[in-house]
Amino acid sequence: MGTSAGCGLSTNLWLYTNFDCNLRCTYCVTKSAPGVPRRALGLDTVRRLVDEGTELGFKDFFFTGGEPFLLDEIYTMLGYASARARTTVLTNGVLLQGERIERLAGIATGNLRVQVSLDGARPEHHDPYRGEGTWAKTVAAIERLLARDIQVCISTTETPANTDYIAEFHAFRRDLGISESDHLIRPLARHGFSSEGLVLSRAELEPELTLTAEGAFWHPLTYPGDVEMRITDELFPLVDAVAAVEDELAADRHTARTEFR
Repeated sequence: MGTSAGCGLSTNLWLYTNFDCNLRCTYCVTKSAPGVPRRALGLDTVRRLVDEGTELGFKDFFFTGGEPFLLDEIYTMLGYASARARTTVLTNGVLLQGERIERLAGIATGNLRVQVSLDGARPEHHDPYRGEGTWAKTVAAIERLLARDIQVCISTTETPANTDYIAEFHAFRRDLGISESDHLIRPLARHGFSSEGLVLSRAELEPELTLTAEGAFWHPLTYPGDVEMRITDELFPLVDAVAAVEDELAADRHTARTEFR
């Protein structure tokens, strides 16, 4: 990774632990939902990816899905990764109660952060895309996480339902105890299940190496069977996927210089 930073490859490494989910969000870019094939990476694969990623110089691991907390082994995965690098797990939060949140609290360190998806200060800004009653469950999960001193950040997808109420949401987020630096707002993307939003192609996205059971991909904006974002079908050795991205970036820069002349 010594040269990759200069080539534009992010030091974030994304791992899709699974693709099944407890919710059926209508704007899901990964085509995740209840009953879809799990396509799990598995614990042994995750450990090896973390080890090779650390050796290659990746600084941040992002665990996403699907819903990672459907997996019994997610706590072992997060504990292993966070012992080696900054680690963030993305979740809709709905499952974070009872035994799940206690197991998460048991592995929480300063290196582990939970990124919860929340789209507004009121149910009508969140539930239309994520399902009736999900806003209340998500807010309750955030409060439980904070009560256990687990690091929390919020990710918000800007939609027609909430775009006029972002300022109100900022005030609500502050009342929860979440700082501005821990609040990510992203545009709605027309990808996966979503039929509205921005159309983003590979050429418009800076590479953030993303790993799934199907192989390595250009960016986390991907889903099973996504041909455009695919880099390679093979996960190992991870250095080969890194090299493929760097080669593509180098070729793009060469083409740009040639066109400029």
